[in-house]
Amino acid sequence: MAQSVKDIAAALGAEAFGAVDLLVDGASEPAAAGPGHLALAMTPTYGDALAQGRARAAVVWPGADWQALGLEAAIIAPRARLAMAGLTQMLDHPLPGEGISPHAAIDPTAQIGKNVTIGAFTVVGPDAEVGDNTWIADQVSIAAGVQLGAGCQIHAGVRLRRGTRLGRRVILQPNAAIGGDGFSFVTAEPSNVELARETLGEGETTIPDDPTWHRIHSLGGVEIGDDVEVGANSCVDAGTIRATCIGPGTKIDSLVQVGHNVIVGEHCLLCAQAGVAGSTVIGDRVVVGGKAGVADNLIVGDDVVLGGGSIVLSNVPKGRVMMGYPATKMQTHIEGYKALRRLPRILRGLAKR
Repeated sequence: MAQSVKDIAAALGAEAFGAVDLLVDGASEPAAAGPGHLALAMTPTYGDALAQGRARAAVVWPGADWQALGLEAAIIAPRARLAMAGLTQMLDHPLPGEGISPHAAIDPTAQIGKNVTIGAFTVVGPDAEVGDNTWIADQVSIAAGVQLGAGCQIHAGVRLRRGTRLGRRVILQPNAAIGGDGFSFVTAEPSNVELARETLGEGETTIPDDPTWHRIHSLGGVEIGDDVEVGANSCVDAGTIRATCIGPGTKIDSLVQVGHNVIVGEHCLLCAQAGVAGSTVIGDRVVVGGKAGVADNLIVGDDVVLGGGSIVLSNVPKGRVMMGYPATKMQTHIEGYKALRRLPRILRGLAKR
C-alpha cells in the first residue's frame, strides 16, 4: 500500500523535506530505484548512486543536500540502521492466510486462542496451548503440551517438541527445531574424552572394554522468553532435568546450535553458525559472533562480545571483547597476530647472522 513521505517520516520519528505528500509503494537501493520507490541513501557512499536510479524521494544522511541530489522529497535519518528497522516494518508484506486451514490436524484437547491462523498440514498435539493473535504457517509440528504465547509467528517446517514453552511475540523462522534431545551420552567406564579432560591429554587413549554410548534422556524442555527470534534451521536442545532457557529479547541467527541446559540471558545476539555447548551460562546483552563457539559448563559474563570464529574455552568476565582460538582479549589477540605476521621476517634476519 502506498504511503506518503510525510507519514513515513512521522512513523520513523524523522524529518521530511520537500514534496512530503509524495506517495511511495516500496523501498529500493538508490541505483535500482524507480519513481514510486523510496531510495535508501543513508550514507554519503550511496549519494552518487541516486543519479543512476529514478527515485523522486529518498532517506538520506544528516547534512545531505537532497535537492542537489535531484530529489523532490527527502527524509533525514540520524541513525540509519534504526530507521531501516522502522521502515522495513512499515513496508513489509502482511503475513499470508487467515483462520484455521481445514487441512490442519488439531487435537480436540488443544486450546486455541482468538484470532489465530494455522496453516495446512500443521499438527497441534494434545493439551497444547496457542495464544491469541498467533500466526502458524504450513507444516508445523507442535507436540503435546507445548505452550505458545500471544502474538507469535511460527514459520513453515518448525518443530516444537514436548516441554517447549514460548513467551509472547516469539518469531521462529522456517525449520527451526526447538526441544530436540540434547547430545548427552555416557559409557559404563570413563571414556577417553573424560580421561583426556582430567589429564589434559597426557598419555595415550585406550580401547574400552565396552564402548557403548548410553543415552541420557532430555526431560527438561525449553523455555523461550518474550520477543525472542530464532533463525532458520537453528536448534535449541531440551534440558536434561531443568529447561534450557533463552532470555527475553534475544535474537538467534540461522544455523545456530544451543545445547542442553544452556541459559542465554536477555537481549543477546547469537550469529550464524555459532554454537553454545551444554550447561553453559551466557549473560545479558552478549554478542556471539558468527562461527564462534563456547565450550560446555562455562560462564560468559554480561555485555561480552565474542568476535567471529572465536572459541571460548574458559570463563569470560563481564564486559570483555574476545577474539581468537582460544579466545583472549581483543587487544591481546591483535598483538599476537601482529607478532605472528612479523615472525618470518624476524627468522630471516636471524638466519643471516
